[in-house]
Amino acid sequence: MSYGGRRWRRKAAALALMLFAAPVAAEEVTVLAFGDSLTQGYGLPVEKGFVPVLESWLRERGEEVRIVNGGVSGETTEGGKGRIEWSLTPEIDAMILELGGNDILRGIEPAVTRANLDHILSAAQQRDIPVLVVGLQASRNFGEAYKAAFDAIHPELAQQYGALHEENFFAGLGGDPSDPAALRQWMQSDGIHPNADGVQRIVEHLGPRVQELIDRVE
Repeated sequence: MSYGGRRWRRKAAALALMLFAAPVAAEEVTVLAFGDSLTQGYGLPVEKGFVPVLESWLRERGEEVRIVNGGVSGETTEGGKGRIEWSLTPEIDAMILELGGNDILRGIEPAVTRANLDHILSAAQQRDIPVLVVGLQASRNFGEAYKAAFDAIHPELAQQYGALHEENFFAGLGGDPSDPAALRQWMQSDGIHPNADGVQRIVEHLGPRVQELIDRVE
């Protein structure tokens, strides 16, 4: 798959505008945000959730983009595997993949999580859909071996499929993303989901990576 086609077309559209002084319609890109409650916007007013805030952030920076909220609260990677085929509808141009947190909470074997995510990425690859894989770091509740095995899944699969990779959904909050206490001021009372200020910080960090993803759309 070759990338950068949309970036080239943007430049061509800008050149046409300068040469002919006529408006050129921008191409709208449709991005599927495929994930769990972090993507869905659990515990927040709809407009304060991750997807609407991200879409607004991108549009404020000139991106013609629509983000489809494919987040399901409580979703595991197994659940994502079960719905990926019908979620990748023909209008989807790119995908943000954010799954795995509920696997950690349930202590699901990392090999199972890996196989499920592999299936999801394979489905996207078959449709030539570029992906941004957003990872999470496991806590040490299940031991160091579990944490090491889980933490390797997202980066290794991203490399395998030539996808973009962001190490941790919570990276924009600062501190140690695997330590809930370090993130408390940006979290809801459950200590798991970001509050509105936390979502804003997460989007500020992830937004540029999503712009990179948009630029991979042919």
